This record gives sequence, structure tokens and C-alpha cells, in this order.
Amino acid sequence: MNNYINNKTVSVHIVTYNSADDIADCLTAVYAQEYPVEQIVVVDNASADGCADKVKAFSDTLAGQAHSSHQQEAGAEETLKPGVPFPLMTLLQNPANTGFAPAHNQAIAATDTDYVLVLNPDLTLEPDYISRLIARMEADPRIGSATGKLLLKADHSLVDSTGLRMNRARRAFDRGAGEPAAQWPESGIVFGVSGAAAMYSRRMIEDISVNGEFFDADFFAYKEDVDVAWRAELFGWLAYYDAEAVGYHERGWKTSGRDSKPMFIRRISYINRYKMIYKNEPSHTLFSTLLYSLPYEVAAHGYMLLKEPKLIKAWGSFFAQRRNLKEKRKYIQAKVKSLRAGKTSHGI
Repeated sequence: MNNYINNKTVSVHIVTYNSADDIADCLTAVYAQEYPVEQIVVVDNASADGCADKVKAFSDTLAGQAHSSHQQEAGAEETLKPGVPFPLMTLLQNPANTGFAPAHNQAIAATDTDYVLVLNPDLTLEPDYISRLIARMEADPRIGSATGKLLLKADHSLVDSTGLRMNRARRAFDRGAGEPAAQWPESGIVFGVSGAAAMYSRRMIEDISVNGEFFDADFFAYKEDVDVAWRAELFGWLAYYDAEAVGYHERGWKTSGRDSKPMFIRRISYINRYKMIYKNEPSHTLFSTLLYSLPYEVAAHGYMLLKEPKLIKAWGSFFAQRRNLKEKRKYIQAKVKSLRAGKTSHGI
């Protein structure tokens, strides 16, 4: 597909941190997309493995190819699609690791495209991934986010994610993770999409941002995509899973076991769930959610106190950020209340 769908533009945003082993394959797959990508933004969070230099070298090489009619030398595999505009490459280098959420907000602020594909550096895409998602989102303006069928790079027969689901205890999971890919052939509406390869519309980004932030910068990393999915749902947006759009994810940290993760990471993942609940849980459902989740909370915290007591220090960041979280909750719940009042007044 060499033409824009309804002239809609798209940019691809990648945040790297010591991603030198993966970034070339990821960028190659982006450049091979059928749909014209207007801009690629790579935000490097102070990588120590030469990742930024690899991005620069890759960009320089492909820029040279673009000036020679998008073709490599005879006999070599074609990297760029003939007739597809050469995307602008932007590399933003941070002097410190700012985290996934702040870095992606940085990338979003650096573009103005109609669609934004948030992409992990350890993920590669089939050439029609972007075109399929944009076509689906353009067909239904209520859809603000979309994802494809993400498979494990190590075994393409197994699912990494087909979107997000969240249960009544406000625990979120990747749909189908570890299950046979053949069991997930049906496209449709989902609760949310994994931030590993998430297409977001600019309209939704602008609508659900709080104080100019799409991803909550207080999260640093982990569960920020679930937080966005929940906020989007509260504000009336839909998320979509397209089974025909396919990507391949390394996802090494999820398959390496809990004990291999640094305590810093475990604390962030643990406390961000409570930050998310504090901001997004409507007052009228708070009691029922607490009641339903009580057995899990008792079991999880009993285990934590016995096996991982150092996790409790994560609450320090919650209380340090409580004022910010309270202001965000006030904004989110006020908007939800306004939207519900508007539906009631229109008899919806």
C-alpha cells in the first residue's frame, strides 16, 4: 500500500535502553512497512552499549540508499519499498534513563502525526502491520488504539499478546500469553493494547492526556499501557485487536523468571498497580472492587511479607507522589462524571 489512507500520517516511536542487539532488526522492519511512515523517533535513555551509535549508523546507511532510488546494489535484498516516502529519522539522546513513560511522552511531543505507533526495540513487524491497523481505526472513529497478534520471536506458534484484559481485582494480563497462536484468529474489541506495539490515534492522545502527559510520567515504566487503556475506556474510547496484523516480540524479561528481575523493577511493577487504581477507579465502584480483590490482596501481601519484604518500600514513591496522583484523579473523575452526565442528558 503506497498511498496514505485518507491522507493520514503516522510516526513510529521507539525508546531504547541498552538495545543495541535488537534495534537494527526493529528499524529494518519499520522501514519495510507498506504504509508510508512520516517520521521515526528513537529516544535513547543513556544506553551504555552503543545503541545510539547503531541508530545513527543505520540511519546514515538507509539515507544513502534513499538517495539512490531506494534500492540496494544488484543482487542484495531490498530494504526499502519502491515508491514509499523515506521517513525522517530523529534521534533524541537523554543524559540519564528517564524511563519508558517520560521518554515516550518526549517522542509524542516531537511529532504531530495523525497516528503514533509505540514500538519496543525488541519487536519486529510484518510489512502490513501499520496499514492494517490504520485501516481498521479509520473505519471506526471510536477506536483510539489498536494492536496486532504479537507472537514470541523464539516460537512463532505461541502468543505474546493479543491485547490487554483486566479482571475485577484490577489485575491486568496480556491476552493469550503463552497460548497457541491458532487459538486467537478472531479480531475484535479488547480492553486495551500492549505498549510493545501499540497504535494510538492523535485524537485519543490529546483527549485522554492529563496535564499534557499521555503516559503517566510518575510510572517510570511498567503498567503505563494498562493505565492508558483504563483511562481511555473511562473516556469512551475503544481498543481493537487485529488478528491479521502480526509482530514478533523478544520479551526476554517476562520469560526469565521473577527472581531475575532487579528489586527496583519489581517495586515499580508492584506499586504502579495501586497508582493506577487510585487515579482511575470511580468512586461508585471502589467498594465493590476492594471487596472483590480482598482475597488476592491478603494472599499477595502475605507472600510479599514472607518472601519479598523489601517490596514494601515501594509505597514510599506512592506517598511521595500522592499530591500529583490526587490531582490526576480529580481531573479524571471529573471528566468521567461530565461524560456520564452528558450521556444521561441525551438519553443514552
